[in-house]
Amino acid sequence: MIQITVWNENFHESTKEEIAKIYPKGIHGAIKEGLETEADFTVRTATLTDPEHGLTQEVLDNTDVLLWWGHMKHNDVADEVVERVHKRVLDGMGLIVLHSGHASKIFKKLTGAASEDLKWRETGDMEKIWLMDPSHPIADGLPELIEIEHEETYGEHFNIPAPDEIVFMSWFSGGEIFRSGCTFKRGKGKIFYFRPGHESYPIFHREDIRQVLKNAVRWAKPLHNSPSVAYGHYNFE
Repeated sequence: MIQITVWNENFHESTKEEIAKIYPKGIHGAIKEGLETEADFTVRTATLTDPEHGLTQEVLDNTDVLLWWGHMKHNDVADEVVERVHKRVLDGMGLIVLHSGHASKIFKKLTGAASEDLKWRETGDMEKIWLMDPSHPIADGLPELIEIEHEETYGEHFNIPAPDEIVFMSWFSGGEIFRSGCTFKRGKGKIFYFRPGHESYPIFHREDIRQVLKNAVRWAKPLHNSPSVAYGHYNFE
């Protein structure tokens, strides 16, 4: 079984009626619903207002892949929880960062990304997500193009370190382009950033987006038999 934790700040759904109508079980609930159709997935959720944000050491020790959705409350995430997640990723836990999670403390800490260095606007543009690497495991079973009628627009330059791989590239009807699916490796952990998912649109109810997340979980899961690695001063014997 692949043990999954879906983390969401759960702010918009709790404070805005129009968002609650789109995600009555929260964004985390919609993501969980899409993932738990897989027989080998065990899915739990956690939110910002849970004790320790729902990310206790016990929870993280029993998480193979963590999905992270955040937008307005990045600074409210406790530094000690960020450190805890950071260590688990370096030890092999997979991390999938969604939409505005590029500005989260954990994504910035792991990648060195700048928090707000991209273009954005909320005008409901159409987005075309093009598959850049059809051989990648995250692309399994997907078409070469995912078209979303209305989404928040992001645009380059996206000031992140050069990704290990670019799996998806977006084009918006306003002319912007954006690296919407990027992978990174840190320590033993694998990280996937996936841009779609603004709270005002029912993105996480879509089957094609859910398939991306399922594929990403399988790609990001740890190698349970991976070798131990020594750092620092070391004598070979």
